This record gives sequence, structure tokens and C-alpha cells, in this order.
Amino acid sequence: MTKKQFVGAIDQGTTSTRFVIFDENGKMLTYHQMEFEQHYLHPGWVEHDPYDILASVDTCIEHAIRKLSILGYDASSISCVGITNQRETTVAWDSETGQPLCPAIVWSDGRTAKTVQELASQKNLPKERQGVDALREICGLPITTYFSAVKLRWMLDHVPEVKQAYDQNRLQFGTIDTWLIYNLTGGVENNGALVTDVTNASRTMLMDINTLQWSDEAINFFGFKGIRLAKIVPSSSIYGKIHSGSLKGVPIAGCLGDQQSALVGQKCFHVGDAKNTYGTGCFMLFNTGASPVLSRNGLLTTVAYQFGNEKPSYALEGSVAVAGSSIQWLRDSLGIIDESKEISSLAERVEDTAGVYFVTAFTGLFAPYWRDDARGTICGLTQFTKREHIARATLEAVCYQSRAILEAMNKDSKTPLRSLKVDGGVSNSDICMQIQADILNIEVDRPQMRETTALGAAIAAGIATGIWKNIDEVHRVNTEGRTVFKPRISEEQRNKMYTGWKEAVTRSLGWANVVSGILDEEV
Repeated sequence: MTKKQFVGAIDQGTTSTRFVIFDENGKMLTYHQMEFEQHYLHPGWVEHDPYDILASVDTCIEHAIRKLSILGYDASSISCVGITNQRETTVAWDSETGQPLCPAIVWSDGRTAKTVQELASQKNLPKERQGVDALREICGLPITTYFSAVKLRWMLDHVPEVKQAYDQNRLQFGTIDTWLIYNLTGGVENNGALVTDVTNASRTMLMDINTLQWSDEAINFFGFKGIRLAKIVPSSSIYGKIHSGSLKGVPIAGCLGDQQSALVGQKCFHVGDAKNTYGTGCFMLFNTGASPVLSRNGLLTTVAYQFGNEKPSYALEGSVAVAGSSIQWLRDSLGIIDESKEISSLAERVEDTAGVYFVTAFTGLFAPYWRDDARGTICGLTQFTKREHIARATLEAVCYQSRAILEAMNKDSKTPLRSLKVDGGVSNSDICMQIQADILNIEVDRPQMRETTALGAAIAAGIATGIWKNIDEVHRVNTEGRTVFKPRISEEQRNKMYTGWKEAVTRSLGWANVVSGILDEEV
């Protein structure tokens, strides 16, 4: 018999890390997951310790290998490893010592609001290239707190160690994929690979979306002249071999930002295919094919994937900053639930929210609003309001924001979406997915095996190493047991609910400035 060939996938997320092992049919054999610490030093700040992230990856790999051995297989059964990661989270480290120079600034961190204002108000550019869209034609992105280059600019302005390393040509900047691949392939002591794939590079604001190369114009715009940047590589290619541990010698052969990885895992390989991932945030991607489409409706233009030397595929993306993290907030900060999974049963106890809307803008609103000054707002509270209503309003908030994104996608693509593929932790909630179908008025299609983000990284690695010869072979992966949620409510009710949401959003806007003014007066 032919020896079994398995693929490992490192899924390094915002609040936890997983190592998942798949067989050649995309069946998940086993996995290990662990959370790591989140650091909130000030309002709107979110930080990670880069070493915590690295340690969590090592731990998950070793525990998953032990679980695999219980099934009768050993580490040699794993032919390759793919990586998928939280994207815009930014790490700065010393190229000579390999040590981080400060905590990693997480993608959802909002501290750079003033940096955004300063960058957008630069006057040394042509008028048509000023404002938040100054670089959109180059990188496909607006200037917001979201993206990596803005976070690095903040580091250079506020962290002396980072500035000194830059001045002495010791500063190595990277996103989480670069940090992981570099260390897993040997790090500073063993000449680890310094690479980033096209999907992660497309989230920095420094890559030309058309050429897939670093843009000198974008680099100079941010004041990064001479900075050390990783080599941009395809999403499916062999980057190096793991240097130590149970998987020593196994090639790392796939890398995708987490949302693009979910797009691949959902097999959205054709123009018009779309998926929505409900994780810490919520991310909808729409495959636009071989050419980038610049949005006129508040969406992002991004690279979807690139396999080997093939032409890249592009996508439009809409991002919701807060999805699963709002459920964690109910659990950890308000104590309304003891476990995240309880929110569904709580929400099911009521037929509606009794007029309550929860705009979960903890660090502002992303697409299509792009308002850094918005803050979390609960509207419509009465003495009748119970925790069940707040629980349901929390789930509805994710669904309303997804509708705003879908409407923008329909305008940009000129092709109305008929079905939405979904995954991520919050998609486990049947009531949330039913609410989503009701609010969107389209079918919501959920796979039985919902580790599609990890599966996408595994597919990329498997294609690079020959486990799957091409995309056509991948279509047979993870096809069984899908659940389809169909709309149940009337158009009148749908519009009434959504109108209330839009009113609630207007009440959240500008609140960061109000609070800032109050705090400044107190100081």
C-alpha cells in the first residue's frame, strides 16, 4: 500500500493558535489549539508578545503530533506544512540578534488614528494623490489604522529602540507569516528564510498590487527609505524546512493570510465566488479573477492567492473589526455568559432584540464605513431589556455589518451574490447563520468541517509538493455534510431591521472624539 501522506497546517490567529493535520481528502485527523495572552495597555491598544506566538506554534505542533501517534501514525507521515496567519499584525525585530524590539501591534489596534491623519494630510503630493486614498491605485488600500505600514510608522515615531535599529540598518519588519517562517526555518543563528507571501504583502500598503513587488513610491511615502523587507513569494511554494522539533526537515510549502486561506479552503476559485469568515473579526472576500478591481464603495482590493508561477487571483474584501471578540467581551468583561458557545442558546430564548442594537465598534468601524472615531454603542435599552436581547443583538451586529459589505460588493462587482460560503467559530451558531440568511436574503452555505482557514494553507502546501496536482483535484476536498440556511423573513421586516441598524451606526460615529475630549479635560 502507498504510504499515507498528511499535510500539517499552522493556523496562527488573533487569540489562539492551532496545528491541524489533514489527509489527502481534506479530512481533519487531529489538531491542537491553545490561546495566548492579549495585552490591552490603553483604550484601543491591542498587543501580542511575538515570543508567545512562536511558543504557541511549537506547543501546538508537538501536542498534535502526540495525538497523531495515538491514531497510529508518526511525524514522518506529514509531507509538508502550510501556514496561515493573522495578517496586518506587525512585528519589528533586530536583524542581528533576532529579538523583537517591542510588542507586536495587532491588526485591530487603533492607536495609530493620529498617524493616519498625519499621513493623509501630507501636502508634498499632487492633489489627486492626497488624503486617505493617496496610495489606493498602488496598493489597493486606503490609509487606515488597519494596515501594517501605518503601525510601523507609529513604532518608528514612538519606540526609540525601533528608530535606533532603523538608523543602524538593524531593523527587520514583518508580518506574522514572516516572523514564523524566519524562526521555524532557523532564525538568526541558522539563516532562517525571510519571506512573505503575496497575500500578506498585499496588506502592508507597501506592495504594488499590479506588479506584486515592493513599491518604492509607497515606501518613500511612509518614510521607510532603505528599510529591510522580506522577499515576496507565491502562496504555494517551498520556502524552507523546519529546523527543529518533531517536524524537523519537513518543508514549509504554503502561506496565506488567514482570510485568503479561508477563501482557498472554501474552494472559491472562480470569479464571483465569495466567503465570509466569522472569527475574532468578520471578513468577506469576493473572487474578482486575474485583474484587481479598485473599489468605489469602501472595500479593499487584495491578492486572493498565487499558486507557484501561475498568475495571481484577486479579491474584493470587506472587514468587520469585531465579531467573535464581541462574544468574548460579553463573557470576559460583562459576565453575561460563562462560555462563548452559550450565546446561541441565550439568543434563541427571544424572538427578537426588543429594539436593541449593538454597534460593536470597540476600535472603530471598518468597511464600508472606515470610521476610526466610532465607538461601541448599545441603543434602544429599556427596562424590558434582558441579557437575552443583548446576546441576540450581538449576533445581529455581525450580520448587519456583513450586509453593508455585501451591498458594497454588489455595486463594485456588478454581479449580485446568490450564495455565501461561511466558516469560522461564530458560524457554528445555527441561529447566527439563520439571522445572516434572513438579513442578506440569500442562502448561507456552511461546510461540515469548518476548519477551512487551516485547510486553505494545507491545500497551498499540498499543491506545492504534489499531494494535489492542481486546483481541479482540490474540488473533491471537504464536500460532505454541508448545511444551507435559507431566508425566512419578509422583505418588509428585513428592511425595517436594517434601517434601525443604520440609525444605530450614526449614533456611534464621532464618539471617540467626545471621549478623548473628556479625558483630556480630566488630565
